[in-house]
Amino acid sequence: MSTNYKRLLPSIFLKNGEGVAWFDGSSVTVTDPITAAEDFNNYGADGIIVFDLSEEDDEHDVNMLMIRKICQAVDIPVYGAGRIRRLDDIKKLIYAGCHKACLNFAREDNVDLATGVGARFGRDQLAICVDNVSQLEDNQNLIKNYVSEIILVNNVSLPACAEWIMSSCNRNANPISLSLDCVFKDITLHDAAASLRAFPALTGISGGELNVSCKTFMDFKRQCKSLNIPINTFESSIAWSELKLNNDGMVPVIVQDYKTDEVLMLAYMNEESFNHTIKTGLMTYWSRSRNELWEKGDTSGHFQYVKSLSCDCDKDTILAKVLQIGAACHTGKRSCFFNTMMKKEYDDTNPLKVFEKEYNVILDRKEHPTDGSYTTYLFESGLDKILKKVGEECTELIIAAKNPNPEELKYEMADFLYHAMVLMVEKGVTWNEIIKEISHR
Repeated sequence: MSTNYKRLLPSIFLKNGEGVAWFDGSSVTVTDPITAAEDFNNYGADGIIVFDLSEEDDEHDVNMLMIRKICQAVDIPVYGAGRIRRLDDIKKLIYAGCHKACLNFAREDNVDLATGVGARFGRDQLAICVDNVSQLEDNQNLIKNYVSEIILVNNVSLPACAEWIMSSCNRNANPISLSLDCVFKDITLHDAAASLRAFPALTGISGGELNVSCKTFMDFKRQCKSLNIPINTFESSIAWSELKLNNDGMVPVIVQDYKTDEVLMLAYMNEESFNHTIKTGLMTYWSRSRNELWEKGDTSGHFQYVKSLSCDCDKDTILAKVLQIGAACHTGKRSCFFNTMMKKEYDDTNPLKVFEKEYNVILDRKEHPTDGSYTTYLFESGLDKILKKVGEECTELIIAAKNPNPEELKYEMADFLYHAMVLMVEKGVTWNEIIKEISHR
C-alpha cells in the first residue's frame, strides 16, 4: 500500500464554480469552495478530492479556475476528478497544482486515455474513479502499469473492490501497489470508522459527514486510534514530563509564521494547554493574567493552526510554527514585536521579499497607469509587445552568459526577470504560484 495510515479525504463537488452537495448537483453548500478547502486543511484532513461536474467548456473553465485557487490555498494533496475528456484536461489539473488527476473508468473514453496519461505524467500522478469491481477486473493490466490510486464512488461495491485490491497487491506474480479510497454520499462518522476498521484495503474515506464536519476531524481521528485504526494524528515525540518547567510549572512558547519565519508572539504553556494543543491542532496557552486555558483565537477568530512544535537543546522552550489567521497581537498588529528599541544599519534584503515588492509595483502600474512609466507603456502596448521584450531580454541574457565577466550576466538577468514579472502580472500568475510549482517538482 502507498500509505501506512488511513486518510480523511473530504470532497468538494463543483458546479459553475460553486460547491454543491453531491454528483447530482443538488443544493449549494453554505461555505464557498475555497473556505471549505481551507477548513479541511486547517482542521486535520489528509487530502481533498475535488470533482468538476461541468458539462460545457465554459463551465469547465470556471471550475478549473476554482480548482487552481483551492490548490493554492491548501498544503495538503488535492485530487482533481470529474470532467475529463482529453489529455489536455489532465494537464490542466496537474498544472493547477493537483497531487493527482483522476480518470473516470465508468467512461470508455477515460479508459482509453489511461495509457497516454500514465506514460506522460507517470502512475504516481494518476488515480481512477470506479463504481463497481468489474471496472477493475476488466482493466487490470492498465491499472497495474499506469494507476497508483483507486477512488470508489459506490459504497455497495466496497467489499468486492477491497477484496480485489488485497488480492492484486498480495499476488506473488505481478503484484500491484495501490491505494483504495471510497466516497460515500451519506456516511456518518461512526460508519466511516467502522468501514476503515472492517476493510484493511481501504486507505482513505470521504463524503457524508466528513464533508461538513471538519471541526470534529481530530476528535474522530482519536476515536479511530482508540479502535486501533492507524491514522494520522498529532503526536509529540517528547513528553511533557521531559520538558524543563519554570517556577510556575510552565514553558515559554515562541510562535513563528510557518512560511515566513516571522516571530509573532511569546506565550506560555502548562501541561493542560500543551495536551490541548496536541489534541486539537490549535495553539492553546495558559493565560497567567486570567489564570485559565486560552485557545488562541477563540474570541477573536485569529486562530493559530499548528504546523510543527520543536523544543530547544535544554528542553525549556518550545518553538511553534503556525498558520496565523489575522493578527497575532491583541493590538491588531500582525506580530507582537513591532516596537523598535534600537537598530544598527544592515542589509536585511530578503530575495523573495524583493521579488514580491517589485511584483506589487508592476501590478500597481497595471491597475493604476502612470504617464511616462515604461511599465505602463508595456501594458498599454499589449501581450505581443511584452512577449517581444521577454524574447529580446532572453537573447541578451544568453549572449551575456558567453562573456567571462559575470557582471554583464547579473545586469541582463535582472532585466530578464523584470520583463518576466511584467508577463506574470499580465497573465495573472503570482510568485506564490511559481514557488509552489517549483516545490512540487
